[in-house]
Amino acid sequence: MKIEFDASAIGRILGVIALLLILASLGGQLSKYLLGHDHLKGFVPLFSVDGERNVPTFFSVLLLLLNSSLLAVIASLNMRQKAPHSSKWVILSLGFLFMAFDEGFSMHEKLITPFRSLMGDQELGIFYFAWVIPAIALVLILGLFFLKFLMYLHVRTRLRFVIAGAAYLGGAIGVELIGGGYAELYGYSSLTYSMIVTAEEGLELTGLILFIRALVNYLAEHYRELRVAFSG
Repeated sequence: MKIEFDASAIGRILGVIALLLILASLGGQLSKYLLGHDHLKGFVPLFSVDGERNVPTFFSVLLLLLNSSLLAVIASLNMRQKAPHSSKWVILSLGFLFMAFDEGFSMHEKLITPFRSLMGDQELGIFYFAWVIPAIALVLILGLFFLKFLMYLHVRTRLRFVIAGAAYLGGAIGVELIGGGYAELYGYSSLTYSMIVTAEEGLELTGLILFIRALVNYLAEHYRELRVAFSG
C-alpha cells in the first residue's frame, strides 16, 4: 500500500477545519452578546475558542501532537544519518508534546496568580495575564538556543519555520498582551474581548498549520519516500 502526503493539500484541509471552527465560535459569541443566547443547547460553549476541553481545544491539541509526531519522524531519520543538530529535532518534538499537554489542561494559566503577586497585583496593563512574563523569557532563551540550528536549515525551510513561529507567537503572546490590557480595564464579558481572543486563537491555529506544512515539505525535500516494515 502506498500513501502519498501533499503538503499543500494537508494545509488546505486543516485550514478549512480551523476556519469553520473560528466561524462557529464567532457565531456563538455573536449569539451570546447580541442576542442574549449564551448556551444554544450547548453549541456556544462547545465551539468557543476561549473555552476549555471543547472542540477547538481538541483540534489545537491534535495539531500540536501532529507537529510533535512529524518532528519525531524527522529526528529519527536525522539520527540514523548522524546529521548535524539531530538532537534539536528531538527537543522540538518533546517541546510540542509538552505544549499539547499544556493546551489540554491549561497548565500555563496556573502561573498567572503567583506572577501577579510578584508584580504587585494591580495596574499590570498588558501583563495582566502574567504567565506571559516567563513565556517571553523562555522564548528569548529558546531563540538563542535554536539560532545556530535555524541558520543551518535551508533558506526555504528556515523561512517557513520563522513565518509559522511568528504567527503562533503573535497570537499566543502578542495578542494575549493586548487581551490582558483590555481585560484589566473592562473585564472578560464583552464582545470586544471575545474578538481579541478569537484573533489570538486564529493566529495560533494558523501558526501550527503552517508549521505542519513546513515539516511535510521538509520530509518531501529530504526524504522523497519512507518505507515502513512490520515484522512479527
